[in-house]
Amino acid sequence: MSTAIEEWERAEKERSAREASQTYSADALATPRNVDRYMSPPADTVYPLEYVFHLLGDVRGKTILEYGCGDGVNTVLLANRGAQVISLDLSPELIKVARQRLLVHGITSGVDFIVGSAHNVPLPDASIDVVVGIAILHHLDLALASAEVKRLLKSSGVAIFQEPVRNSRVLKIARSLVPYTSPDVSPFERPLTDSELKEFGSGCSSYSSRAFSLPTSSLINLLPLVRRYAQASLRWDAALLERFPSLGHYSPVKVIQLVK
Repeated sequence: MSTAIEEWERAEKERSAREASQTYSADALATPRNVDRYMSPPADTVYPLEYVFHLLGDVRGKTILEYGCGDGVNTVLLANRGAQVISLDLSPELIKVARQRLLVHGITSGVDFIVGSAHNVPLPDASIDVVVGIAILHHLDLALASAEVKRLLKSSGVAIFQEPVRNSRVLKIARSLVPYTSPDVSPFERPLTDSELKEFGSGCSSYSSRAFSLPTSSLINLLPLVRRYAQASLRWDAALLERFPSLGHYSPVKVIQLVK
């Protein structure tokens, strides 16, 4: 692995260790409480994580690689789908929290944890049926991660990712001019673009992308006086995106699906 990638991953490890050092109460570890919500969500859901689990479908008897499991919130959801789950993360501290979370939920089998790099996953070629990643690609070198995902997937295997997206060049330039000071943000993470996600999926037999929400919904969530309209705003956004697909260019969240 190159020196640049080693430096990249060292920064991510430091960020993850700080995240894991937060005090988690039993109640916090128990979230999300509404696990049933993700068992069979509808195709027209306005929530990107629900859509990820809709795309997942019936995975009983399959092997899922959770690509960047973090503190295990989504590990709990995957463990309830009847697949064999392999949860990978660079941070041993976050995996420790994830293990505790599974115990809080009473999950004692069906999940194996691996501390390792998403750029160099310690698993055999063509050993995975489904790769699932939630807000992970924007932390990674996309070329290396793309090669690894394709290497790991079986023939006709599926990869599903939910990622933050920012297509605006103006905002991208503005972001580059502001130094990172938050300990929760590593110097290498960044929102992706539609073109970067398409390039990530190049060479696959199929690629699809769905946009979720518009910037107005993000703004509503920040304003206390109108926050009660947040869910309604998501529905309005979904209606606008369905009628005017070109608005997806401005969506801050995308869910992509690749088939090898």
